[in-house]
Order: sequence, then C-alpha cells, then structure tokens
Amino acid sequence: MSRPPGEPADRRWMQRALVLAEKGRDTVAPNPMVGAVVVRDGKVVGEGYHREAGQEHAEVLALRAAGDRARGATLYVNLEPCCHVEKRTPPCTEAIVQAGVARVVVAMRDPNPRVFGRGLERLAGQRLDVSEGLFAARAFEQNRGFSSLIRQGRPYVTLKGAMSLDGKIATSTGDSQWISGSRSLAYAHRLRRDHDAILVGISTAMKDDPRLTNRLPGSRSHQPARVILDSTGRLPPDSRLFGEEGGGPVFLVAGPRAPERSLRQLEKSGARILVLPEVRTGEIDLRALLAVLAEEGLLTVLVEGGSRVNASFLAAGLVDRIRVVLAPLLIGGTDAIGWLGGASPPTLARARRLPGFSVIRRLGDDLLVGADFWGPNSLPGPEHPRETAPDQMPGRS
Repeated sequence: MSRPPGEPADRRWMQRALVLAEKGRDTVAPNPMVGAVVVRDGKVVGEGYHREAGQEHAEVLALRAAGDRARGATLYVNLEPCCHVEKRTPPCTEAIVQAGVARVVVAMRDPNPRVFGRGLERLAGQRLDVSEGLFAARAFEQNRGFSSLIRQGRPYVTLKGAMSLDGKIATSTGDSQWISGSRSLAYAHRLRRDHDAILVGISTAMKDDPRLTNRLPGSRSHQPARVILDSTGRLPPDSRLFGEEGGGPVFLVAGPRAPERSLRQLEKSGARILVLPEVRTGEIDLRALLAVLAEEGLLTVLVEGGSRVNASFLAAGLVDRIRVVLAPLLIGGTDAIGWLGGASPPTLARARRLPGFSVIRRLGDDLLVGADFWGPNSLPGPEHPRETAPDQMPGRS
C-alpha cells in the first residue's frame, strides 16, 4: 500500500467525502457516518453517503451512480471499506473490485477488529493502488462515537467547562453568568452542535434553568438530546427545557427512590424518564446510563457539569477528553465553587495526571485548553496484532 497522498486534488475530494458523510449524522447511529466520491479524469462521476443503518453503504451508492465510469477511477472514502459479510449488507470491497476501480484513498481504518486493515489488504491484494491516512484526524473526530462504541463499548464523552483563572465556576452565591466571553460561548455551541447529547446535573438545571440547545446561526438543524441527572425527580415541570421549540429530546435520569408522582408530571411535560440504579445514594450508575444512551443512538456525550457531575465521570474513568475555557478572572475565596467537586486526594502522587495538553489556543480574551485521554492514537497501528471481536460487537450494517 502506498503512503498517504497529499496532492491538492486528493485533499479536495477527501474533503468532499467528509462533507457527504456528515449528512448521515442524525440517522445512521449506531453505524458510522461514511461518504464516498468516485473521481475519473478530474471529475466526479459518482458519490454517495450512508443514510441509515441497514441501508446500502456509501461506497455502493457512489459506484452505482458512477456506473461504467468507475472503471479506472479513484474512490475516496472517509472510512475503510468493509470486507466482511453482515446480516443486511454485502462487503463493499467486493463491489469496489468488481466495479474496476483503480485506486482507493481512505482517511482512516475501520476500528472494528473484524475489519481493521483487512479491507485495505483485500483491495491491495487485487492490485488496486491503496492509500490511507489523508485527513485521518478529522475522520476520527467525525466518527469518534462509533470508534468508542466499537473499542470501549460506550459513547465518547467530552468533559467541558469554563472557569476563572483560579479554577472557580461560580461565586459563593452561585453567580456564574458569564465567566467566559462571546467567542468562548460560540465555541460552547459548536461543541453542542458536534455532540449527540448534552448532560448536566440537577443542581445546574435548577440554578441556571438552561435551554441546552445549539444556537449557532445557520446550524440549528442538529439539536442534541438533553440529559438531566436527577436522582430524586426534582426538575420543575415548567423548566425552560420543555418550552424550547425545536430543542432535542429531554431524558430525565432518575434513581429508584424518585417519587412516581413527580416522574409522571415530568413525563407529561415532555421528558423521557429513565429510571436507573444508583452506585450510592444520590449517584446514578453512569456506566448503565451510557449503555442506555448508546441504545438510543447517542454516541457522543458532552458533559457540562456541575462540579459534582464532573468529578463523578472522572472518578468512574468515563472521560475521553477535557475542554476547558480559562477566563482572565479571579474569584477567590474558599467558599466559591470549583470546577471539580468531590474529595481531594491525600497526596499529589495520587492526583489524576493528564496525558499532556492537546489543545491550547486563544478564544478572544479567554484561553482554551484541552487534554485527550482516548483518541485516534488509542487505536492500534498496523504493526500491532488485531484483537478478536466479540460476536455482539456492533459494526457497519
């Protein structure tokens, strides 16, 4: 197989494949978003994207649109073509070979161990020119939820926050709006746009009465689901969460002690009630919650706090990346609210050490910093042996 291409034409057509893939954002889960472009003599002769789980894959649709013009052409696809037989769809590698495609450019490998590299090997074995790695980071970002589901068995979790330079998210009275500036607020809405669900605790929901919607101009078509951790069913039925026209569905996550009457009132207001076990009094089993969200097709979760919820996700080992905005503001005081709640470790040696900063950039007067616990580098490289996939592992279908 050849090395990643970098010519302007290759970059242009792979970007087109990524744009096409995005069209399936709200319909394909738990499948990945996939776009494919067939190019011959510098012109697009066929393109397609995966529209819904169980329907034909992007590569097949693009090749069908190209017809005989696919012979000798180049296929651009953001995810490695499948090479194994699923219950509902045949392997894409065979369709590619039969169409007479001469070259295949792939952004990233399919994280499913049943496919990982095998699709590329199958194509290369049929004397096709195969390249991988063009826009790999962007391709992983687009399908990070699918990759996490395949490799970790749960949705991909981003922990997000805004704090003062001394690590506070609110004053002693709870005043928190607004710590960060306008550019940081716009970034927060971009994060909402790029996630399937937003999650907050009941304290945040009651104190701020947030809408938890994506309000970026021109991008409101994708509205994330809104998940409220409310172990005792305290959310007011007249919360703004229920009055926002066009907002995503509201999932009220209660514990077994929540009063039935309160839950029925919230259900009448429009909430979907999830009653889940608690790991301890007042603390929902977060792993069980993520499993339910995955079943709902919500594969990327943005945790917006507050401090107790942040600490719970970190303590459970369920955070894949952190994005924090630092504002040029000092709040001070031992009674102000910090971004991370819970108990402090007795020694620095037992503190959680981050793997280094992956993002550091200015947002107006604020500073965005980020750290990644799990990402594209967490997937094994081609030099590592493949894992054996369990029978129940999801895949492209």
